[in-house]
Order: sequence, then C-alpha cells, then structure tokens
Amino acid sequence: MRLRLRSIFAVYFVLSALGLLYALLQLGQQCECVQQVRAAVERERARLQRARVHAAGTEAPAQPLPTIYAITPTYARWVQKAELVRLSQTFGHVGGFHWIVVEDGEGRSPLVTRLLAGSGLSYTHLSAPTPPAQRLRAHDPSWLQPRGVEQRNAGIDWLRQHRAEHRRGVVYFADDDNTYSLRLFHEMRWTVGVSVWPVGLVGGLRFEGPRVEGGRVVGFHTAWQPSRPFPIDMAGFAVSLPLLLDHPRARFDPGAQRGYLESSLLQQLTSMQLLEPRADNCTTVLVWHTRTEKPKMKQEEALSRDGRGSDSRVEV
Repeated sequence: MRLRLRSIFAVYFVLSALGLLYALLQLGQQCECVQQVRAAVERERARLQRARVHAAGTEAPAQPLPTIYAITPTYARWVQKAELVRLSQTFGHVGGFHWIVVEDGEGRSPLVTRLLAGSGLSYTHLSAPTPPAQRLRAHDPSWLQPRGVEQRNAGIDWLRQHRAEHRRGVVYFADDDNTYSLRLFHEMRWTVGVSVWPVGLVGGLRFEGPRVEGGRVVGFHTAWQPSRPFPIDMAGFAVSLPLLLDHPRARFDPGAQRGYLESSLLQQLTSMQLLEPRADNCTTVLVWHTRTEKPKMKQEEALSRDGRGSDSRVEV
C-alpha cells in the first residue's frame, strides 16, 4: 500500500511538472527553469522506474532495457588477453549490453578477434591507431600522455554512425584494467544525462568521487588539481546515448592537459548542477582502478636467447 501511494505521488509530480513545462513552452518563454524542470521530470521518472525494479526484485522492468554500450580501448601487451577475458566474464552477466572494443593499431588482431567471437557477447570490434607523437615510449610514465583517446573517439563515432536512430541507451567508458561490480551497470542503466559515482583506489586516495548534498553534486573529493572542471576518473561516469547524439561535436580532446581528458568531453555535455549521483548518493564504491601488475619476463627472454623459449603456438 505504501509503495502504491508513493507511486501515485510520483506520477502526480511528473504530470504536474510536464504541465508546467508545456505551459512555459507554449508561452515561448526562454526561461532557464525549462531545462531544470525537464531534468527534474526525467530524474523522477528514472527514480520511479528504479523503485519498480527494486520492488520486483529484478533488473528487468516491463519495458525493454536501455542498452549499455561499453567502450573499451585496448592495446597489445602480455596481460591483454587476461584483462579482456576477465572483463568479458563480468559483462556476460549484464543484460542489454553491447561491448565496443577498440584496439590501438592499424588493424584488428587475431587474438582479440578470437576472444570476442568466443565471448558470447553482443560486440563491435574496431581499431584506431594512436598517432606516433602521442605514443608513450618504453620508459615514459603512464601520465605523460593521455591514453586511449583515439580509441574512445572511434567508439563514439561508431555509435553516431550506427545508433543515430536509437533514443534509448547509455554509454560507459570501461577500461580493461578496472574491476566492476555488477551493481554498477544497474545503477547507470537509467541515466538521463550524465550519471556519476565514486571510483576506488585512484588518484593516490582510497577513492575519488562526487560530493553530494541534498541529492545533488556540489563538488568532488580529490587530491590532485581539484579546480579541474570535472575532477573525476574515466570509470566514474556514464552518458546517456541521446545526450551524446544530440551533441555531434562532443568527443575527447587528444591535446587535453594531464588530468583534463574527462573534462574535455563532459564540458561539452553537461554542468556539475545537472550531474545525476548514483551508488547511494556516491557513498558506495562499485568500480576499482585495479591495474594488473606488469609481468617480469627475464627468464623468458633468457630462454629465448638460447633458442629454448616457450612454444609460440600457445596463446597467452
């Protein structure tokens, strides 16, 4: 009975807000509150949908699930297959999911091709090379150049070319060296604009993420350059597909300063006031920046010099 009354109130709120929005539009007033009312309506609609899902005890609502499009840049290295296998077995538990894997190179490798074909997932396999001037050299620190920029932009371009008529979906930039809770995908599924949450083990902190007061983002918990427009990790936000499609020029800036890559995209799409906090108002960590340790291959190199290296026909 309590849930029914709450649902009735929520429906009343949505209808009232829609009536106000319609009246403002009919009057032709260019009021800043129009965007705020529209955002409030969509937030309440999404909240009501999540309440229904929670009450039913399942993620599947009566209407079709919005598709989650996860864009994963990847490059050849010893742990590449291990990372992608781990991700594919997580993503296999997520309904309504499409994986866009973009290799850093001139073409698609046999290793990744075979892995995706055997994953059982709905996927798209692309390649996009990083320009030589933006490539890290062997001993460069990982922060010297923004990584995965061309690959993420290639994924965005694919969505614009192949999903232009789709008005339901959410885009997430899922790097292959993170660990993801299944709950994270349920949290992002009903994103209206840009949804956000904390990321664990990043930025030299236990976690980084938005600070929320009264259900709205008012700042960010971070240690490094907190004055950035959006001091947030790549794993800490998702963008609704309609919003991305409505901004055809929005993409990551290859020339962005260190730590500003996320901001280079988000500044084209939203503002801090319109961010949608998820994960218990950004108090629960559901994704971790767990980089796999680079394996030491000295013994392999020594055996290879003697002609006794591991069998190259065994794929690792």
